[in-house]
Amino acid sequence: MKNSGLNFRHLYFFWMVAKEGGVTRAAERLGLAVQTISMQLASLEQSIGKQLLEPQGRRLVPTEAGKLALSYCEQIFLLGDQLQDALEEAENDKMRLTVGISDSLPKLIAFRLLQATQQMDTRVHLVCMEDEFENLLADLALGKLDVVLTDRTVRAGGSLKVFSHLLGESDMKLFGVPRLARKYRRDFPASLHGAPLLVPTRNNALRGRIDAWLVEHKVRPQIVAEFEDNAMLNTFGRNGLGLFFAPSALAQDIEDQFGAVLVGDAPELREHFYAISNARKITHPAIEAILGAVHRGLFA
Repeated sequence: MKNSGLNFRHLYFFWMVAKEGGVTRAAERLGLAVQTISMQLASLEQSIGKQLLEPQGRRLVPTEAGKLALSYCEQIFLLGDQLQDALEEAENDKMRLTVGISDSLPKLIAFRLLQATQQMDTRVHLVCMEDEFENLLADLALGKLDVVLTDRTVRAGGSLKVFSHLLGESDMKLFGVPRLARKYRRDFPASLHGAPLLVPTRNNALRGRIDAWLVEHKVRPQIVAEFEDNAMLNTFGRNGLGLFFAPSALAQDIEDQFGAVLVGDAPELREHFYAISNARKITHPAIEAILGAVHRGLFA
């Protein structure tokens, strides 16, 4: 028969100790006595019959059982926060949309997509989190996110039950600060041989298409730097360290925000944009608003 001593207070103190790495720091954070935290932690371990934390140097770290318990605590407290937020937003006639944004997705594209949610009759409270693609998929599967916006699709046959929805696509253009644009615009794309170029890393879906495009046009630029984060790539580009590709749908924004101008068109090179969800059919009203904006020509 299971012991009934397990309760949320015990779990919360365990979670805090694990996060802070020690009982003393957790006690200081909570404004409680060290003895109080220690007693609550001991009660939890006694109730489940397993040691959850062990010393490692000057810190307390989760045991294998503690890691499992910690993963459940994360979900429990997340759901509690989401419940409280949902109740408050329902009272204030607001809708919540928690979005994961892949670090490889152009941030201006993410803005364009999410801007559609602010034009709804119901007010939408956006919570945006940026991370690597795989981490976002894991959070989506755990229910921490409503949708993931990214530039790649989910591989078929994967273990996660998530679904890809193509939002749209855009052909690409090459941009650079005016000094570089003037130098490499003439005789494009043959002029790119030896030109400084900023590119995504090879785990980015667009990188393979860029490499194939360069081979097709028989040019070998100088790869100055590779980036996982698209915003960092654009930052280097706006400071003149190299030429960079961006969706043609963002041409005006690139010029206005980054001071970069067109070097040449690459219509054969295309970037795709996806919404990843837990369901085959999207029903969240805010995500439906994004799809509606796409259908009205968001990437035209």
